[in-house]
Amino acid sequence: MSTTPDQLFQRLADLGINAGTTEHEAVFTVEQARALRGEIPGGHCKNLFLKDKKGALWLVVCLEDAVIDLKALPALIGAARISFGKADLLGEVLGVEPGSVTPFALINDTAHRVNVVLDAKMMQHDVVSYHPLVNTATVTLTPDDLLKFISSCGHEPQIIELYD
Repeated sequence: MSTTPDQLFQRLADLGINAGTTEHEAVFTVEQARALRGEIPGGHCKNLFLKDKKGALWLVVCLEDAVIDLKALPALIGAARISFGKADLLGEVLGVEPGSVTPFALINDTAHRVNVVLDAKMMQHDVVSYHPLVNTATVTLTPDDLLKFISSCGHEPQIIELYD
């Protein structure tokens, strides 16, 4: 069973992570998120759930404006040729639906199947924002707290400069 947003918020609190949450209408694209964001601070991000031809799974997290070259990405992250992961695999492994992909979904990857890649430029922001397992809210926290959360899920992310 997938973690609920309330369980996620409790996990963040248990880790001593002070995260701000803003509720909003459901958003499914970066463009919709921009229109509803209002005054939510920090680097706003997008998340790519990918599968390589050898079956390895990847979660690539970067700033929303990042242009990621999917043909060049495998060499940067150490993957085979990649494509987007299918919705059923996303639900099975990360427990979220398309439009709600987030690094917070790593809480559901108890088998540690997903390789995590964080964009170095994103990590330079004072705060960063992601959906809390659903696309009807946005959580803002520091990059250090994001790393603390990811580590608590048993993942060690690569931090890589993904684009110029």
